[in-house]
Amino acid sequence: MQLARVIGTLVATQKYEGLEGVKLLVIQPLDKQQQPVGEPVIAADGTAQAGPGELVFFIASREAALALPVQFVPVDHAIVGIVDDVSTA
Repeated sequence: MQLARVIGTLVATQKYEGLEGVKLLVIQPLDKQQQPVGEPVIAADGTAQAGPGELVFFIASREAALALPVQFVPVDHAIVGIVDDVSTA
């Protein structure tokens, strides 16, 4: 899992079967200090219902396809939770 900040939304007039009703969000991956890492990516949000500006955690690859209500849809990233608080020791 990795942290990210939701920085936007993506609207698609047509979606792959199984992605109907699933929000597509633009997220910026973050490092442990919550600084941007790499380029923004598109992530499917089938369960967390995150919005712009929220800190989320996401998964990638095959696990992303398993995290959605309809499994094995073609996604590379999926948001699996909204982060309430982060503390480092």
